[in-house]
Amino acid sequence: MTTAEKIDTIRRFPSQLEALVTDLTPEELTTAYNAHEWTVAQNVHHLADSHMNSYIRMKLIQTEDNPTLKPYDQDVWANQPDSQSADIRASMAIIRGLHQRWSVFLENVDDWSRPGYHPDNGPVTLESQLEYYVAHCEGHLKQIQAVLDKMPK
Repeated sequence: MTTAEKIDTIRRFPSQLEALVTDLTPEELTTAYNAHEWTVAQNVHHLADSHMNSYIRMKLIQTEDNPTLKPYDQDVWANQPDSQSADIRASMAIIRGLHQRWSVFLENVDDWSRPGYHPDNGPVTLESQLEYYVAHCEGHLKQIQAVLDKMPK
């Protein structure tokens, strides 16, 4: 996949996510249909949290010399009250706006090899972060679809 295709994946992600979750009821959003997976609502809220963190991390890499990037415990975050809510409107608004900004940022990266350091993952670059978050988008779309597939018809 080319860099332009990866950026397009980031750009298109909000509409793909929205297509999966728009018509779900509060019960469907908050029921754990896959016992060991997050609910659809937790996935949506996690995506807002995770992608905000990634955008900030990438901007730090772009603007600082080899910054150390702050990790966080995604499972702890996913179990916070704001991540349990069936009301996903704010998280979807964050995702839509963030991905619009993120795409513009990515289209203007000159040096994909700029480094950063993640305490859990070691050295990273803008390129590796883009690749990771393209896979993250695709992985969560599949995870949400798997939950939808488990819902009673």
